Amino acid sequence: MKTRTFLGFVAPSLVLMTVFIALPLLLVAVGSLYSTNPVYETIEEQSCTPGFTGQTCTTEQRSRAKLDAAGQPIVETRYVGAAAYTGLLQPAEVARAFSDAGRGISDLLSLDFYAALRFTLTFALITLPLVIGLGLAVALAVNTVLKSIRGPLIFATLLPFIITPVIGALSIRWLFIGDGILTAALRALFHTRIAMFAQGWTIELLMLSYRVWHTTPFAFVVFYAGLQTLDRDTIESAIVDGASRLERLRAVIIPHLMPLIVFVALIHLMDSYRVFEEVIGFSSQAYRISLQFLTFNFLTPDQTGNRAITRASASAMLTLAGIVVLLVPLILRTWRSQRRRA
Repeated sequence: MKTRTFLGFVAPSLVLMTVFIALPLLLVAVGSLYSTNPVYETIEEQSCTPGFTGQTCTTEQRSRAKLDAAGQPIVETRYVGAAAYTGLLQPAEVARAFSDAGRGISDLLSLDFYAALRFTLTFALITLPLVIGLGLAVALAVNTVLKSIRGPLIFATLLPFIITPVIGALSIRWLFIGDGILTAALRALFHTRIAMFAQGWTIELLMLSYRVWHTTPFAFVVFYAGLQTLDRDTIESAIVDGASRLERLRAVIIPHLMPLIVFVALIHLMDSYRVFEEVIGFSSQAYRISLQFLTFNFLTPDQTGNRAITRASASAMLTLAGIVVLLVPLILRTWRSQRRRA
């Protein structure tokens, strides 16, 4: 393909990626280094109350935002460097947690950023093998059933992936919260009081289970499509040679599907590391928060209407850095595989 033709195809994508991805990321990175706050001034206010012999007056000082000629608050932008990152990572508190007077991991996880990081990593790394394993198992099972029932079975398998994530999370929450149907069933089965939303680990278990249930159909579709390209002669040769199902899976099927397994892993890690819907849907903010929710929380206006945009930008950049670190091994593996094929 000629260079001019290639650029003609690639240029629209490059322009869109620059405008909607690269520039916003650059602005967020710059925003994490600058702080923009309203300018306040101190004024004296006198308040008087009527009395029998005369008024009683008191003078008090209070702060208010300065206004410009148009009546809009005056804001001031100043360079703060890595202060937002330091405020999130809290190196002094981390050092104190692992000092002789600290309690180690317990004190570390009491800090918001590290509690969110712990849950986000756990969520991504635990659900990843479960999604890949279950997706592959379902794909293999559907690929071997009768063709007459394969269509309805595929449709039923895809239903969890069709549901909007927040709606699905809310539905699961309603099944378990209070006197939900499944909570009542568990109480009747075990003859004990069950409160799934009274402690953090049960909420986290529900969130992990929901993400696996919701995402497995995506892995199933990808693996099922890959199984349709599998060389039947190779499988038949393995059968003739006496290879068992497990040996065929390990020596033939998995190597054939490995590029798709890496693809599913990349997509799932990027998506699960940005976990947000489950935190909102299961209302787990009191027990479990994610890095994405932490960023959202910084952007929520406080009682004075201000947003911690600098800290939110720093949190977003740290989240991006975490995604990159997780994806580097998979990207390197793909690159090396392509080099060997070339």
